[in-house]
Amino acid sequence: MTLDTNPRQLAADDVARLRPGTLFDLSGRVAVVTGAGGGLGSWLAAGLAAAGAHVVLSDHPHASVDGPLAAIAEGGGSADALAEDLLDDDAPQRLIDGVLERHGRVDVIVNNAGINRREPIFEVSRESWDTIGALTLRVPFDLSRAGAVSMARTGGGSIVHIGSLNTAIGLQGVSVYGAHKAGLCQLAKSMSIEWAHHDIRVNALCPGFMLTPLSKPLWDDRERCDWILERSLLRRPGQPDELVGMCLLLASDAGSFITGQTVYVDGGWLAGTPWTKP
Repeated sequence: MTLDTNPRQLAADDVARLRPGTLFDLSGRVAVVTGAGGGLGSWLAAGLAAAGAHVVLSDHPHASVDGPLAAIAEGGGSADALAEDLLDDDAPQRLIDGVLERHGRVDVIVNNAGINRREPIFEVSRESWDTIGALTLRVPFDLSRAGAVSMARTGGGSIVHIGSLNTAIGLQGVSVYGAHKAGLCQLAKSMSIEWAHHDIRVNALCPGFMLTPLSKPLWDDRERCDWILERSLLRRPGQPDELVGMCLLLASDAGSFITGQTVYVDGGWLAGTPWTKP
């Protein structure tokens, strides 16, 4: 490989290229979002569609993505749906095959599907370990690998694993979930190393404590809510739409030099807390 060591000189054309609408543009690209009917996945899918991608929303056959699909269509975006029970052994490959059959390519994969059970370690069953581990770690491994084969043929792509703040901190009652989310972030590093020569970037996006329909009981618990807010610099829950900007950065050419990273969107949780209360 010949390396060009001549620094780029800024020109007028570069100014137009640096406009956010150009940097983050995903027009002509096909994105897949798993768990797209949920509180985070639906917003991530909508964000990718708003940036110009055609988005394939995937969720369990018993889950509905009709609401997000309708919202995306009404908002001027392009999307369709492919239902899969990702715990089936061949479901990740079936999903990618279905996307390729319909659209001929896959450029972005957002591994958002997951499951959590709040159980003390002494009460964790083998079934809980296997189910959480399969959906949180094995499925993203299989789905990314299947998608990367196509990406390598079409010039590259971007894979975004949705991790968790629990990757960086321990939390009571979620030992299995935390362990596998940490593994998912490590997987992003390994995949980024092995697939860099195919121009495939892989990163992990880790939300902090978000307010979604599934997490609402946590915020309605006064004791737990206060515990979270005391440790959050912004003193409020995160909203799902606040993940969209980072997801678009990692998925688009705006993040073309970002790979193998774990990025936290956590309201300042990991930064620490002040000595005094405001």
